[in-house]
Formats: sequence, C-alpha cells, structure tokens
Amino acid sequence: MAKRRKGRAINGVLLLDKPYEMSSNHALQAVKRIYFAQKAGHTGALDPLATGMLPICLGEGTKFSQFLLDTDKTYQVRAKLGIRTTTSDADGEIVSEKPVNISSDQLLNALESFRGTTKQIPSMYSALKYQGQPLYKYAREGIEVPREARDITVFSLDLLRFENDEVELKIHVSKGTYIRTIIDDLGEILGCGAHVADLRRLGVGNYPIERMVTLSHVESLLEQANEQGITPSTLLDPLLLPMESAVDGMPAVYVDDMSANFLRHGNPVQAHNAPAEGSVQVYVGEDESDEQAEFIGVGQINDDGLVAPKRIVVI
Repeated sequence: MAKRRKGRAINGVLLLDKPYEMSSNHALQAVKRIYFAQKAGHTGALDPLATGMLPICLGEGTKFSQFLLDTDKTYQVRAKLGIRTTTSDADGEIVSEKPVNISSDQLLNALESFRGTTKQIPSMYSALKYQGQPLYKYAREGIEVPREARDITVFSLDLLRFENDEVELKIHVSKGTYIRTIIDDLGEILGCGAHVADLRRLGVGNYPIERMVTLSHVESLLEQANEQGITPSTLLDPLLLPMESAVDGMPAVYVDDMSANFLRHGNPVQAHNAPAEGSVQVYVGEDESDEQAEFIGVGQINDDGLVAPKRIVVI
C-alpha cells in the first residue's frame, strides 16, 4: 500500500520575494511548511546574497517548474569596480585591487559588447555539474575543472547609474546566464576588475512583479489566521497563481473528456488546431472562449501530429 503524503494537496505557484542571505532551499522549505503542502519545488536557485523573484511551485505545479527554469530572467545588479574576487561577488576573497579611472564612454562601449548573443563560460561557483558534482564544490576545494562556453542572449542591458566606482545595471537575459560572470568579464574589459555588490531578480518569464510577496508577509498571514481561528488557506491560497501560469505563452489546445482520459493514461490524441510541432498547454473545454476550460497539463506534438502526454496533472 502506497504511503500517504503528509500535508495538503494544494496546487499553484507562489512568487516569493526571496530575502537576503537565505538559501533558495531554505525559502522553499519555509513556504512548504507555511502552506502545509505535500510537494514543493523552486524554479532555479538564487544565490543567498541575491534577492527577488523565486517562483515556488506547489503540488502538481512542480511538474511545470522545468519550463520556468528554461525561461528568460530580468535582474538589477550593482557592481563594484576596482576589486575582483574569487566568486565574482561580495562573498569571495579579493583577487586584485586596481584604481578606477573609467569614463562614461569607456563603460558604454564595454557594455555594448555584452548585448545580443555571445558565448559565456560558466562560473566555477555555479551549480552546474561536472562528473556528478556541482562546480562550486570543486571551487571550494581549490580545483578548477573544464567548462564549455555556451550561447547566452542579453536581450537588453540598461545603465541605470554610474557613480565613482559603482555601476548599476538592469539586464534581461536568456536562461543559464550568469550575471556574476558578466560583471567579472566587464571588469576585465575595463582593466580594473569588478564584482557583484548586490543582485536582485526582478522577473521570471512573464510573471508580474507586483504579485511578488515577502516571506514575512506570508508568515504574518499564517499567524493572523491562527489568532483569528480561521483556516490558514483562506488567507494564504489567494496569493497563489494557477499552475498553468508556469507555461504562459505556450500554444494551447482543447480536447474533450474522452481525449483527456486517453492522455491521462499515456495515450496520444488528436486536437483541433494543434501546431505542427513543439509543446502545448492542454485544456478540457471547447476553445479559448470557454471560461470553464480546465488545464490538465502539457503535451508534445509527436511525429504523427498527435498530442502526446508530457506532464499531465493528477488530481
């Protein structure tokens, strides 16, 4: 007999404003505890020194966290010029210190080289794995391992402030882009070195920044519910976005109840107006005008043009 999961079968996505100096996993576990959720997962770790948007998927929403890992991100970063560190951020040991004699034109010219699609070598302090171990574990032991340069895209890079030895930037990037590496590379181009002084993630995909909530706010709602003797879900659940928000922008197809049953049992089905290829959101309903349409997961168009199940919700 299968062991029953402890907690609520609550599904959705919480846009957490991760606090400074808290690990992403610590934040995840805190949210899981507050919501008393059976399952929870985050969608790409933020460094403890970074703050900002950390989507936390609950319940069946965890099936769609990978799609958020693969989406673009927006950051605001404050860089300190003149000091290069081992980790390319304020937490590392100082490697070199140099005077900062940089003009605005020099800075603008250097920033231009990062826009568009370029190659980036991941930081040794990233969570990427080499022979089954994350790179940062090798780095902490003083071991440097080979890393392949990979394509990244900087969709936009705006200079917000340049004052003395500080530069503040807003950067919209593709998945897998390391902001600390951009800042370290910028320091090398300028010839003075640089590191990340602080970093804030402003956006993940199309998620609205105004829906972000702090951990202290969520904790206060739980405390309020307990004090008033009401069910915590009454105050907590309205903060959640629907789990299909994780695949916003993906084409949608609509199927009937019989086809939905086939999908739930692992069988591909035909769907009207399905695209020729790629992943699709799958709803049970008439079409996009059907307000009662129910999201049941993500499908993949197979070689026969049918919608095959990829991540299907089980409720």
